[in-house]
Amino acid sequence: MEVIIEWTYKTPKGKAAVFTSEEMPAQEAVIIVEDIEKTGRAKQVQFVDQYDSSWTLKELKGYLKGIETDPHNITIYFDGGYDWDQKTAGLGCVIYYDQNGKSYRVRKNAFVQGLTSNNEAEYAALHLCLQELEMLGVHHLPVRVLGDSRVVIHHLSEEWPVIEEDLYNWADKVEAKMNALGLQPKYELVSRKANHEADKLAAQAMAGVEIMATSER
Repeated sequence: MEVIIEWTYKTPKGKAAVFTSEEMPAQEAVIIVEDIEKTGRAKQVQFVDQYDSSWTLKELKGYLKGIETDPHNITIYFDGGYDWDQKTAGLGCVIYYDQNGKSYRVRKNAFVQGLTSNNEAEYAALHLCLQELEMLGVHHLPVRVLGDSRVVIHHLSEEWPVIEEDLYNWADKVEAKMNALGLQPKYELVSRKANHEADKLAAQAMAGVEIMATSER
């Protein structure tokens, strides 16, 4: 979870000023606030998440402690490839997460038939990621969703309207799965280079190479 720190600093003579930090991971924010509080001059310290909910230090530490043994700090990359001649698709999915003080990476791909376009393949790849999150037991957490598909990212972030019926159905399917898992997605468009892992997995799927691997980072 990403948060912003807001705190009031008061000098020994009573002069006060309010400061706001940049957005940062909650774990880092806790460390910084604990250090700030050692000065004895920080007043009214609070954390604000992306949904404008406020947290005290005690509340945020309790939340982080509660999710420590479950997968958290979730980032997913997705990519779909489509062969117009064969009418087949390859889906690529990469998931990064933390659990029990360690960091992990999941790589998964799939070969599928029955899709009609590259945009459908992109949506199907994202849906594959959500299925993997469900298998990991991920629920009711913020999730960073990164992909190089302008169509999917802009559709789901509601920057572009969904006009095509087949893509509307996929968008509805993805959002339904997000809601069922209680996830709070943050969609980010990245370059194809930044999405190379998922892109490679999609290409391997189309070449008949099946990948399913989990590794510690």
